[in-house]
Order: sequence, then C-alpha cells, then structure tokens
Amino acid sequence: MQTALAKPPQKRQVIFLAMLLFLWEADSEALRYSIPEEIESGYSVANLAKDLRLRVGELATRGAQIHHKGSKQLLQLDVKTGNLLLQEKLDREVLCGATEPCILHFQLLLENPVQLFQVDVHLIDVNDHSPEFLDREMILRIPESAQPGTVFALKSAQDLDMGSNSVQNYTISPNSYFRVATHNREDGKKYPELVLEKALDQEEEPELSLTLTALDGGAPPRSGTVTVRIEVVDINDNAPEFLQSRYVPEVPENSPINSLILIVSAQDLDAGTHGSVAYSLFEGDEVSQPFVIQEKTGEIRLQRALDFEATQYYNVEIVATDSGGFSGKCTVAIEVVDVNDNAPELTMSTLSSSIPENSPEAVVAIFSVSDPDSGDNGRMVCSIENDLPFFLKPAFKNFYTLATERPLDRESRAEYNITITVTDLGSPRLNTEHNITVLISDVKDNVPDFTQTTYTLLVRENNSPALHIGSVSATDRDSGTNAQITYSLLPNQDPHLPLASLVSINADNGQLFALRALDFEALQAFEFRVGATDQGSPALSSQALVLVVVLDDNDNSPFVLYPMQNASAPCTELVPRAAEQGYLVTKVVAVDEDSGQNAWLSYQLLKATEPGLFGVWAHNGEVRTARLLSERDAARHRLVVLVKDNGEPPLSASVTLHVLLVDGFSQPYLPLPEAPPERAQGDSLTVYLVIALASVWSLFLFSVLVFLAVRLCRRHRVDSQGVYSMPEGHFPGHLVDISGTGTLSQSYQYEVCLTRDSGNRDFKFL
Repeated sequence: MQTALAKPPQKRQVIFLAMLLFLWEADSEALRYSIPEEIESGYSVANLAKDLRLRVGELATRGAQIHHKGSKQLLQLDVKTGNLLLQEKLDREVLCGATEPCILHFQLLLENPVQLFQVDVHLIDVNDHSPEFLDREMILRIPESAQPGTVFALKSAQDLDMGSNSVQNYTISPNSYFRVATHNREDGKKYPELVLEKALDQEEEPELSLTLTALDGGAPPRSGTVTVRIEVVDINDNAPEFLQSRYVPEVPENSPINSLILIVSAQDLDAGTHGSVAYSLFEGDEVSQPFVIQEKTGEIRLQRALDFEATQYYNVEIVATDSGGFSGKCTVAIEVVDVNDNAPELTMSTLSSSIPENSPEAVVAIFSVSDPDSGDNGRMVCSIENDLPFFLKPAFKNFYTLATERPLDRESRAEYNITITVTDLGSPRLNTEHNITVLISDVKDNVPDFTQTTYTLLVRENNSPALHIGSVSATDRDSGTNAQITYSLLPNQDPHLPLASLVSINADNGQLFALRALDFEALQAFEFRVGATDQGSPALSSQALVLVVVLDDNDNSPFVLYPMQNASAPCTELVPRAAEQGYLVTKVVAVDEDSGQNAWLSYQLLKATEPGLFGVWAHNGEVRTARLLSERDAARHRLVVLVKDNGEPPLSASVTLHVLLVDGFSQPYLPLPEAPPERAQGDSLTVYLVIALASVWSLFLFSVLVFLAVRLCRRHRVDSQGVYSMPEGHFPGHLVDISGTGTLSQSYQYEVCLTRDSGNRDFKFL
C-alpha cells in the first residue's frame, strides 16, 4: 500500500479548460492506495486521518464526505476513526472492464475551512476468471496437399482477467500432424495458430479431432478448452490473399445503423470453385461484435450503435476462405471517432442556501463538472454572470467553489439567483445550466434613522392632559429583531425644564403626549431629544431633536396700566376751555399678556357725560376733544373707555376717566360731585377765608408764571430733538400692538400741575 501527498497551488479564475485541469492534476493533493479485487465489504483500505495528519475526531467536526462519480457508493468513511472502508465487494472486471490499470477516483471533502483531497484506489486484478472459447467447436478444412509448415488460424480464447492473469499460452492434444504456436497481437493479447508438421492423407485419415487448451498466467493457472475438428479435403493449390494485411478505418460514433464501414478484398489464384472466396468475421475483442460482413462482397457494415465513451477501438479479424478450405486473414483496426454527443454534467457537493452579510469570501457551493467526450468535445468552460458579486475558483481537479468576491450588504440586495453555465468546446457546443438561489442573512450593521433630524410640534395652550401632540418615527434597514425599535426620552440638559412632567413618549410607536396643560404665558417653547434604539446585539441608537412650540390662546383680558383703577383717589384730567379741537386730554395705556392678534388692542368710548365732546382714538387709546369747548359745556365729565383685544372670542376691560374743564390753570380745583363741599361753620370764618384765598391766589399766580416759563423752554428742546414719532410696522388701524414687556409702543410726555391744599403734583408718562 502506497500513499503520495502533494500540495496544490492556489488559483482564481472564472473560465477553466479541462486540459489545464489535467495538467494541474499532476501537482494536486492526492492519496493513492492499492487493494486486490473481490475483498469482502468492511475491509479497511486506509486510515485517512492518519495519512492527512489530522486529529482524532477532526473528520467529524469538519463534515468529511467521500464523493464518487457513479450510482453506487463503493467506499464509506468512518469519521470517528478515520478508516476508509469498503462498502461492498469490488469486481475489477465490472468496474473497469478491459481498462488497465483499474484506478477508482474518489474525492474527500472537508469543510471549515474547505479542503479537497483526491483519493485514488488501484484495484489489483485477481485470477478469478478462466479462459473461455466462444465456440464449442472449431472446424478446419485442410487440403491434403498442404505442405508441412503451413499455418492455420485458430480462434482465441477470451479471459476477463488482465495482465498475467489473462491467457498466456495455448496447447493442443498430442497428435502426429499438428502443433500449436502462440503469438502476441498488437494489443498484447495472445492468439494461437495451428502449424502442420506432417503431410495429410485424405484417404488415410479424412478427419481429425483435437483439443485446444488455453492457459492463463494465474497461480494456480486456469484453463479452457475447445474441440478442433479437421476435415482433410482434396488438393487446392492456392490460399486467398488480402490486398492489405491491416485496415485502419475511422468511424464516427453517431454513424447510423447499417452504414458502410469498409470493404475488404481477397484474391485466390485458383480457378473455378477453388477460386471463389467467402468472407467472415473471424474474431473480435467483444463477445458480440457491432459489425457484420457481407459474405460475398466483403462489405463491413454497422449492426448496432457505437459509443466512444464505452469503447474507443475495435480489432476485428476477417477470414477469406475458398472452397478448397484454404484461407487468408487480415486485421481491421476500427477507431471510433468521438462526436460531441454528451452535454457537460454538474454535480453539486455542498450548497449553502443562506450566507451572512459582510462575510469576506464566503463559500456558497462546491461542485464538480465532467464531460465523457474527448478532445475539444470534453474540454469545458465554467462561468457565471458577470454582474454578480461572486466568482468561481478551482478547488481540486474538476471541483470548483463558488464564493463571494466581497462582503455583501443584505439591505442593498437580500437574494441572488446565480446560474452556473458549463459549456464544452465541441461542435456544436453543448452546455448545462444549474440555478442556485442564495439568501443573504441579516447582520446588525445599521443604525436607526429618524425621518427628520428635527421635529417641530405646535401645541395650543390650555390643552387637556395626556393629549397626543405628535409623533417621531425612525426606520432600521436591518430585519427581524435587529429592526425592532424602542423610543425613549433622553436626559434633558436644561435643569430648569421639568421635562418628565411635561411630555412622555410611547416606546413602541414614538407617539408623544403632553402630560399637563401648557401655559403660553409661562412657557412659549421648549425642546428635548428623543432616542431610537434597536434590539440588535450590540444595540445601536440615534437621536432627534423635538421642538415644541406653544400656541397662544386668548385667555387673558386686557389690563389697564393708566389710569390706575385701584388708586385711593380717582385721577382727574384738567382740560382748559380754550383747548382746540383734537386737544390731547389723556392716553389710556393697556397691555395684554397674550401674543399676536390676541394682544392687538382697540379702544372705544363706551359712555360719556356729554356725547360728542370727547373721542378716543381706536388704535392708541388717546382721548382727545372732538370739538371746541364752550361756556355752556359742563365743567365735570365722566368717560368710560372700553379696551378690547382681537382674540376669538374677544376679551375686554373698561376704565373710568374724570375730566374737569377749567378756565386756565388759575381756576381753583372744583371738588367732584361725589364729594359735596363742607358747609361754612360760621360767618366769622368768612373774612379769614377771603384773606387766605387772596394769599393763595398770589402764590399760585407766581407759580404758574414760573411753570409756564419752564414748560416753554422744555417744549422748545423737545421739538428740536424730534421726540414724537409714529410706530413702525403695519397693523389694523383700530388696534395698537403692545409688546410682551408691558411698555408702550409710542412715547408720550404729559406735564400737569394740580393745586390742592396748596400742594403741587407733577406727573410724567413715557
């Protein structure tokens, strides 16, 4: 038993020719063993684990398999011990026929990593067949005129054994006339010839019966016999002779039945009946020849179909016999020409229907190709589509592996349909296609992706608790649990924002809810971050910003800043009777805590003591005289001004103004109707009152003069600086916009001097 081990070079290519594979086979890794045929099943051929230097049990862990091209599994591998065992008794003659040596080719396939080893088993012939003659009796008609030394052809015995176990010698039963001579044919087989040693005498002995024995070279030798009956005929001087001793025709294997192969011709110099020749097939390599010869014409025709893959050569011996018994012989060596009549075959050994994404050079399949034709008809080209991220490379001899040429992305493409095409180079070309569907399994490699980086949600204030205010959404290109997303609120970076009491998020669908009612005046907008985390391992996550904008509702009534309504004493505005039309009496100042149009304020005069005397500008709250004043107008007036916003529904507030008409600022202050004057307690006080009033009047007149001088100076300075300006921007003519801080949008300055109990009060409004 012999073992040879060699290491193959690594090659990568898509198209491979069978001829290159045969050259490469010389360097391939191979194990060679020899066993005799007819050994009982269960016989241990070798221990592959030991010969391959593998650890005990490694064959099992690497999924070792034995592959053999054929319908029967001749060998089996014990993966636990590594022994290669016979599955059944092997018969060399059945498996190889006439082929010598008889080599059985097997492949050992290992996975993780993929390795292929060639296992060649040489089946040694055993002498288990005896030589056999095809005929029970051979009849020779030999003329009595035959001279000693004349040679007569005898049919050979057939022995299915090969080499030294085939026929090695022929013997003839003892007699006085003949001996047998053993010769070698071109193919190495032995054939007998009968040699005449003593002249025959038809009258003395007209017929002889001899026994021809064929012996093989086995130990002990086996033999077979046949009876040779010799009929002695009268004189025939000439034997037929063929024009050629050897014919070598070529016959295509697809030749139709009864097609003409060759015409042989022999001549006999005798005349008459002794010169006529009859042709016959003498013997051949097969029990039943696929050829037949026409007895009179020598035409050799095909009687059954040829198969180059089964038999490539036929050696046929043709005998031409005349009527006198003389014969001539020639050899016809028929060569069967191969025709491309077999399509390539593809045998799948290992197939992975699913491979994980991002795997570099993942092995998808291991397969072998074969074509029983020869020459270009047996040369093959193996290929796949060019636009696929896969490639073919030789694994061993006629085995190939289909692998990925780069890491694959399931999210880009989850399934590939691969067609492996094997084409021979014959004419016409034949091909075989094999389709493979490869699924790409998911690996966690994608982060959840929000549909927006920033979400803006508009929520109206005074909402109901647990109100659904919006949703966030993220997608994950992975599949299965790797694509399941959980949403959460991320910790807020603003410590003053109670995010946990404001909003919550549904972890399954990303819906956001307001936990309590929002107040625009307290919180106009706030932002926070949400996270999306998948269920992969490791888990991946992403973030998005959510901006919540609180929309204002008209839930605040206007608030009057001036005149103040909660003062201990009402405020009275003084208007000189000489005031012109449009004289500015005062300005009602109000604010609204709402925003937008909810804070746009309009003013209107609701009630007046004397309608038509005073008017209120709708857009700024200025109270002005509507006409010139007269002596007939009442001195005291009570005005009710309504301040209304532009909300829906609108809210309003009212303020009461007291206006006192005076003849210049020297007229003493008149008490309000609500405060009746005190009655004089006695006439004795009248004199004192007159004196006091005169003193006060003098002091008051002096103060007015000083005040007028100062006021004229200030007015000149204000006019030079251009203090009075109209507000910018466009808004409805009957509204005035109030900023959120409560300050006025226009600048006003009033200077009013009131005298009460000899006191001065100075007011200034900006």
